[in-house]
Amino acid sequence: MNRKVNTTVLVEMAVLIAIIVIMAFTPVGYIRTGALSITLIVIPVAVGAVVLGPRAGAVLGAVFGITSFIQCFGLEPFGTALFGIKPFGTFVVCLLPRVLMGWLSGFIYVGFCKIKGTKGIAIFIGNLAAPILNTIFFMASLVVIFRDYLTDQYAMKNIFSFVVAFVGINGLIEAAVCFLVGSAISGALKKVLRQ
Repeated sequence: MNRKVNTTVLVEMAVLIAIIVIMAFTPVGYIRTGALSITLIVIPVAVGAVVLGPRAGAVLGAVFGITSFIQCFGLEPFGTALFGIKPFGTFVVCLLPRVLMGWLSGFIYVGFCKIKGTKGIAIFIGNLAAPILNTIFFMASLVVIFRDYLTDQYAMKNIFSFVVAFVGINGLIEAAVCFLVGSAISGALKKVLRQ
C-alpha cells in the first residue's frame, strides 16, 4: 500500500513538473507586459503544494525557479539584463523565492485544514497564498540584491515606487488567476484522489 501511494505521488509530481516545463518554454506560462511578466506557472506549483503537501510544493517551486533562471539566457530581457550584472544574484532571485513560495503555500494549506471551521476554505487560501508569496519573495529578493541597478536604471529614488509600478497590476492578475484556476484544479484533484 505504501509503495502504491509513493508511486502515485511520484507520477503526480512528474505530471506537474512536465506542466511547469511546458508552460515555461511556451507562451502559456508567461504573459509579457514589459519589463516584468505575469507568471502563470505559479498555478501548478500551488496545485502541487495543496494536493501533495509542502515538500512537493518546494520541489515544484525549485523546478519553476530553475526554468525562470534558464529564461535569463536571452529568453527574457529583464532576466538577461540582471544576469549580465550579477549571475549568482540572478540565480538566487529566480530560485529561492519560488522554493519558499511552494513550501509555505503547502504549510498554509495544511495549517488552515487543522483550524476548526476553515477546512472548506483551505484550498482557496493555499492557492491565493502562492501568487502573493511569489510576488513578495521575488520583489524582496530583487530589491535587496539589485537595489543599486534598479534605482539607477529606472531613475527612482524611492524603491517602493518601483515595486508598486512594476508589480501592481501583474501581482493582482497573477493572484486572481491562480486563485480561480488553481482552486478549481486543486479541489477537483482532491476529490478524485480521495476515491
